[in-house]
Order: sequence, then C-alpha cells, then structure tokens
Amino acid sequence: MHVTIRSLSWMRRLSLHGAAALLAAAALAPVLIAAQPAAAYPTKPIRLVIPFPPGGGNDIVGRVLAERLGERLGQQVVTDNRGGASTIIAADLVAHAPNDGYTLMLGPNTTLAVMPNLKAGLPYDPLKDFEPVSLFARSTYLLVAHPSAPYATVKELIAHAKARPGQINFASPGAGTSNHLAGEMFKQMAGINLTHVPYKGTGPAVSDLLGGHVPLMFASLASVRVLVVAGKLRGLGVSTMKRNPALPDMPTIAESGVPGYHSNSWSGVIAPRGTPLAITNRLNAEIVGLVRDSDARQRLSAQGFDLETSTPQEFRNYIRAELARYGKVIKTAGIKLD
Repeated sequence: MHVTIRSLSWMRRLSLHGAAALLAAAALAPVLIAAQPAAAYPTKPIRLVIPFPPGGGNDIVGRVLAERLGERLGQQVVTDNRGGASTIIAADLVAHAPNDGYTLMLGPNTTLAVMPNLKAGLPYDPLKDFEPVSLFARSTYLLVAHPSAPYATVKELIAHAKARPGQINFASPGAGTSNHLAGEMFKQMAGINLTHVPYKGTGPAVSDLLGGHVPLMFASLASVRVLVVAGKLRGLGVSTMKRNPALPDMPTIAESGVPGYHSNSWSGVIAPRGTPLAITNRLNAEIVGLVRDSDARQRLSAQGFDLETSTPQEFRNYIRAELARYGKVIKTAGIKLD
C-alpha cells in the first residue's frame, strides 16, 4: 500500500484531534459523575434529625415536614430524634455526617443562634459547618401552669412570685434553649425571681409539669395546646405581641401585666457543609412547594405555628443576624449555662 507524506500528515492531525477529544472527555468525566447524584437525587430514604425527644413542638414540625417532603421527593424521609445537651448532640452528628443530601436536620434557633453564644468549644460552627436549605416554621410559646398552682393569670403569678422570691420553679427543655431564654426575659421584665429547672427535652418537662413536680413552664403552643383545652394544664398567656388563632381567647403576656414582652422560636432545614448546591436547591424548591400547595400550613397553623420559607442565602443571612441578636440579649442579661 502506498502512503504519501501528505496522507501521513493528515493521519497525524486526526490522531492529535482524537487524543485531544479523549483528554477533554476524561477531564469532563468527574464533573459528570459528580453531577449524577444530584440529578438522580434522592435514590434512597433521607434521614431528618430532630434535636429533641418526641413530644415537643419541634418534633411536631419535623414529622409533618418529613411526611410532606417525602411525598414530594418520592422517597421516605425518616425522622430521627436525637435529644440531649441542648441540641448539641444532634448538631454534632449532622455537622460530621456525609454531605450527600441523605442526612438533614431541623435546625432550631437554640442550635443555630443561642448555644453558640452560651457555650465555648462547641463541636460545630453554625455558619461554617452547615448548608442552610430554608427557614420553615416559627413557634409561639405559652406560659402554662399546673392546675393546682395558686395563680390563674400572669398578674397573679407575678404577685405570688414577688412574695416568694426564688421559691417558684419553671421548667424548660434544657439550659440555653429558647424556652429557657423566654423564661429569663419574663423574669427580668416582670421583676421577679424564678428558679430554672432544665430537662432533656419538652416531653420530659411537660410530663413533670402534668405530674405537679414543677409548677410552671414556657412551652411551645403546639406541644401543650390540647392539654390546656382539656383542662390538664392552665394557660396564663402567649408570648407573642398578638393573640394566637389556635387559642384566640388566651391573652398575651404583654397585655397581662408585662408590657412589651415578646418571644418566639424558629426552625429551618440545614444540611452538612459541602452538600451539593443542586441538592440544597432541590430541597429548597420542594419545601417552598409543600408550604404553598399542601395542607401542611393548615395542619401546623392550627397548632400555633407560622410557616415561612426562604432561599438558602436568605436563611444564612437570617442565622447570622439572629446570632448577633441573641448574643446581645444573653450578654446584657448575663445568662450563663449552669
């Protein structure tokens, strides 16, 4: 076979082009491989870590979120209650979980804005170790008392406490939780001295309240509304500036003798740092959709929650602002962990 110099030159050029194409394909391959999980996501069940034991307001929010999010994603979202250490145990777990989108957390303000201002040496950083997905819910607190308590209103409680400084206990789901801070703010603004008794979650605290072992608590409205309606607990006032539709006849603490009092909590969805943007964006879109299109808003608002979504960046900015706000409140009040 006769091959000319010209044909050899053409063949060399063809070989070079082929090699270049192969190199380009090889360089693109990791990108395509990395993109595949996000494109196919999710292909297996997702774990939603709730940083409190079952029975509290965050547990109620988390279970509704898991149910509706799972329906939209076409995969089961399994709730995993990891209470204890004022949410630090759960936050540490999620901060160091694989960043593949299959471990999420219902992140409350206790985790993301309160504890970083109260405890040095946390095993997580609220801004560096998580990818915010979306804000999700806000919760109203209800100041509740055991039915045997010798006070039926906020004004009666204040008068009773002033006559017995330090002798009345109030429970919370844990030291440093936003429930605890709600109680501390109430003490300061009402000019009384109550003794804080921390529990490992809302469930155990409410159980002791029902048993009469502790007389008072700032609990999420969702966790105690049914008990108040049934007469098993006595509601004294809601923590927001306006009355709540879930208990429209319950007065606010502000209108009951502590002008200007206002406190609530919030929670959102977070993922481990480095979770692909395509996955966090997908989750964000589904959360926004479930709040807009399903009965989740109706179900949760009936129990005292307000649903509110955000973009991932808006949620990050909100966490940063709340860190500063709580830091100022805690420093001014001199609140420290026991």
